[in-house]
Amino acid sequence: MDLNADLGESYGRWTLGDDEALVAHITSANVACGFHAGDFNVMEASVERCARAGVAVGAQPGYPDLLGFGRRPMPFTPTEAESLVRYQLGALDAFCRAHGVELRHVKPHGALYNQAAADPALADAIARAVARFSRDLLLFGRATSEPMRSAAAEHGLRFVAEAFADRRYLPDGTLQPRSEQGSVITEPSEAAAQAVQIAVSGSLVAVSGEAVAVAAESICCHGDTPGAAAIVAAVRAALESADVAVAAP
Repeated sequence: MDLNADLGESYGRWTLGDDEALVAHITSANVACGFHAGDFNVMEASVERCARAGVAVGAQPGYPDLLGFGRRPMPFTPTEAESLVRYQLGALDAFCRAHGVELRHVKPHGALYNQAAADPALADAIARAVARFSRDLLLFGRATSEPMRSAAAEHGLRFVAEAFADRRYLPDGTLQPRSEQGSVITEPSEAAAQAVQIAVSGSLVAVSGEAVAVAAESICCHGDTPGAAAIVAAVRAALESADVAVAAP
């Protein structure tokens, strides 16, 4: 099982998250590419940090919405979305090349991720952008998203199904909206328990109490979740205690 987290979400003099603590526990990093978060200095430092820690580097393209942290839907056409993603992949790849590390995967961020999970046209645009950049890149997406899985297959990409340790789910396998109370899991032990259930049984318990099938290959912990470093450490320890091998895909 891969354990990933979002990194590089600081901007200028403003710091978000404890990236140094996170890389000590994760196996893959989704690095912000300067649109929803991050800047050229932060991107440089993030890639260098991952290189030192032996963490696989992935690009996390998002909507150009620093104020909304990329979590607000934006009305881009599929053609625009393809160019939006391609632009950000190229930017992060330049830093990877400079530090002698390989860009390994792509994981859309926030609203782009959630919209693509339900919108075949947007999912296709993202997969097309990735495939035209490099078919060696892995495409991360929500485990219960048929549009993302199908788009990856259509464009010859390996799809990495992802689930979240620090988010609550609805019975249909979608994430509970952040606007609803309790949608984010901030207690490390609860996040760890959900991660282990996902890894061992391929399921989790939705907010309704129903069991939801979630066949995932990667588990994510958000870098901006309060106490993220403690959550990631607890998740990693719990997975290893359950004899789950933790490694990048």
